[in-house]
Amino acid sequence: MKSLIIIPAFNEEMNIERVVRSLKESCPQHDFIVVNDGSSDHTADICRANGFPLLDLPVNLGLAGAFQAGMKYAYLKDYDCAVQFDADGQHLAEYIDDLISEMKTGMDIVIGSRFVTEKKPWNARMLGSRVISAAIRLTTGKRIKDPTSGMRLYNRSMIREFALNLNFGPEPDTVSHLVKRGARVSEVQVQMQERMEGESYLTFARSVTYMLRMTISILIIQNFRK
Repeated sequence: MKSLIIIPAFNEEMNIERVVRSLKESCPQHDFIVVNDGSSDHTADICRANGFPLLDLPVNLGLAGAFQAGMKYAYLKDYDCAVQFDADGQHLAEYIDDLISEMKTGMDIVIGSRFVTEKKPWNARMLGSRVISAAIRLTTGKRIKDPTSGMRLYNRSMIREFALNLNFGPEPDTVSHLVKRGARVSEVQVQMQERMEGESYLTFARSVTYMLRMTISILIIQNFRK
């Protein structure tokens, strides 16, 4: 399968080179592209200096806009599948082939999940994940153990959906919407690392807001989405 790794990056100058070099060493058979989301630091300069394939957005569009730009590129370049891959070093390239192998069984979306064979801990950090999982199961009947995982693989039909439709962000509510429309979703066990450099934008307050927004969207708004 002709595959593309999409790496949305916003102010990741401390991580981007290490992340890309890890990809090139672990899975050189896969193409990749960095989508610089209007960074105010040297993320784009580092990519240019190293010759990394780059989509350089002139303004910050947020994760949804940056990922959609990558999916439009994947669609126009006729890729069979595309991987959503974080620029902060949390995702591990060694699992990409496992996701692709699972997709070949007939899946439309494969999620790199931390909780297929490992138990989800009972702590405040995972509360939002549990609530979102319950909302998806209630509205679709599908159990997704790690709905907030940002490591996802999409097949050609899903690339087309994200590339040509508005408001198709790489978030749990969109996955829920696609399941309702018949998308086949599976999970593969992966390990993830903690961010090594820089700070995550997800503070505790933002995490709570995100959980509430996703839950309301899944339970209510998705019923009116075309």
